[in-house]
Amino acid sequence: MKNVAITGFMGTGKTSMGKMLAGRLGYAFVDLDKAIEKEARKSIPQIFKDDGEDYFRQLEKDTLKKCLQRRHLVLSTGGGTVKDPDNRALIHETCMIICLTASPTTILRRTAKHGERPVLDGKDHGDRLKAIEELIKSREGIYSDADYTIDTSELSPMQVMNDAANFLKRRGIPHA
Repeated sequence: MKNVAITGFMGTGKTSMGKMLAGRLGYAFVDLDKAIEKEARKSIPQIFKDDGEDYFRQLEKDTLKKCLQRRHLVLSTGGGTVKDPDNRALIHETCMIICLTASPTTILRRTAKHGERPVLDGKDHGDRLKAIEELIKSREGIYSDADYTIDTSELSPMQVMNDAANFLKRRGIPHA
């Protein structure tokens, strides 16, 4: 049975929905960003500050490989995880991929409420929105490679989870 990977830009609801989906499926849940922080013993913003993005991306790749050795797993990836071709190949090989999207203004609103975001920090409101729009545009082709996509802009996490669970059931992944 394949694992389930939740991909998409920051602020689209990957962690919230992923936890609920794991419960519905009877799978374990792993937030890749939290697994990286545990491995590094420091926060992602601190990793970026102390060691740089290249170091972070290598740690992300190594942690992803370790996580995907498991089975019956719902994995919430970081927003940039799928930028790396090796990560994308591994995820495609081992997972059913659900991509969550949202409008740039929705992402701006959601990310303003939830702590540090290294690729957006230090930017004012207008610059953050522009950065979000540019990053989404640069990743469009990568995110479109998913097995299923859900726009979460106007949906609750429960609605998103139900949509994802119904898709997975149609694809042969039973619920607990």
